[in-house]
Amino acid sequence: MTGEKSEGKYEFLEHIADAKFMAFGLTLEEAFENAGLALFNVMIDTSSLKASEERRVELISSDIKMLLVDWLSELLYLFEVDEIIFSEFRIEKIERTGEGFSLKGIASGAPIDLSHHKFDTEVKAVTLHELEVEQDETGRFRVQVVVDT
Repeated sequence: MTGEKSEGKYEFLEHIADAKFMAFGLTLEEAFENAGLALFNVMIDTSSLKASEERRVELISSDIKMLLVDWLSELLYLFEVDEIIFSEFRIEKIERTGEGFSLKGIASGAPIDLSHHKFDTEVKAVTLHELEVEQDETGRFRVQVVVDT
């Protein structure tokens, strides 16, 4: 998995015990979408999934890093509770509010079917370790996440 890239959307990075990735985007919304895609590709190859289910996600967090953790944790929660493998992400808006940052988006995916879906790794949780949300000198955004596996 380390070094694996997905069309400039994300890249898996070396980590001793867990899974670490960096996701990229021209906008903060796109970087968060690609982080969602990377999260699910830690667990399973999503390239052939056909999305048939949608879940709306609306969050408010104290800062932008916590918004990223809350976004990915909500996707992981919906995966476990609703048994959906998400493969498409559309964040309508991330904006600063008086209380921090808010996010509105939609995750789309397919119901888990263990006769067809082969999982590589279990993701237990999204961590705060080495968490980064940055904008580079060209204006592109990148986010770095370590997930507990």
